[in-house]
Amino acid sequence: MNIHDEIDTSGLLCPLPVLKLRKRIKILGKGQIIKIFSDDPAAEIDIPHFCIENNHKVLKKIEDKRQSGITFYIKKC
Repeated sequence: MNIHDEIDTSGLLCPLPVLKLRKRIKILGKGQIIKIFSDDPAAEIDIPHFCIENNHKVLKKIEDKRQSGITFYIKKC
């Protein structure tokens, strides 16, 4: 998987992870992939919801027990 951008939103709470994702995904080209990590429990719901509303695709979601967070791989559609 070729990652075109990466965001670490550690320590940021809702709605900041989604707002950062919205800003960064705008500059990507169609079909490019962005990786985002969040330790905000609300991100598990908010990020997939953002993707559905904006027609982007969550390719993979990985829960990281060590960092108590989730990494999403999102394809801009």
